[in-house]
Amino acid sequence: MRTDRLPRVSPLGCSALLFEAQEDFGDAAQQRVWHVAEMAKTWPGVCETVPGMNNLMVVFDPDATSAQMLVREVHTAWQSEPRPTTGAKLVELPVIYGGAGGPDLAALADHAGLDVDAVVRLHSEALYTVYFLGAHPGFAYLAGLDPQLHAPRRSEPRLQVAAGTVAIGGMQAGVIAQTTPSGWQLIGRTEQSFFDPAAEPPSLLAAGDSVRFRPIGIER
Repeated sequence: MRTDRLPRVSPLGCSALLFEAQEDFGDAAQQRVWHVAEMAKTWPGVCETVPGMNNLMVVFDPDATSAQMLVREVHTAWQSEPRPTTGAKLVELPVIYGGAGGPDLAALADHAGLDVDAVVRLHSEALYTVYFLGAHPGFAYLAGLDPQLHAPRRSEPRLQVAAGTVAIGGMQAGVIAQTTPSGWQLIGRTEQSFFDPAAEPPSLLAAGDSVRFRPIGIER
């Protein structure tokens, strides 16, 4: 890897660093983020690694290591060949599209110039990859959405969206994991639970997992 493609580094206070990929956005860059995150977990002084979208946060103990040492270690790891993701799983989610659980389905179809059946087909035929977890506990940002279904977020977010709501925001898909405000386009609903603080691990999905949506009905 060219040294000019090494990640940009930003300090986050005195005990964390943010490494931002300069590679083109996509699976290869995200796999590198996961790869380095797994490696860094084993380094002395590292408390936590948090993969994000094309970036990685490393939280460390300043009494056990230094920012300068971590930058050198991350740069070295960044140039190594990413290992295949271990432990990744495929999760299939049954979805009822439209209706009260998916109030934006028809509007999304109009935006895409498609009928509702075509939207459901394109959304459910794709194989999605969990890039990272964020926003709220259990929420996974999913890559793999068909470009025809890319849609802007709503200009006015809804103040309460139920957990299990299947949604689209920009070029990403996801499922709202906790009842929360959201500006994403809501197209369906699943009964699957995504976060249980008493479970180990607490989140159903993890970075590198694959997701498929299985239609079990369309409400018009």
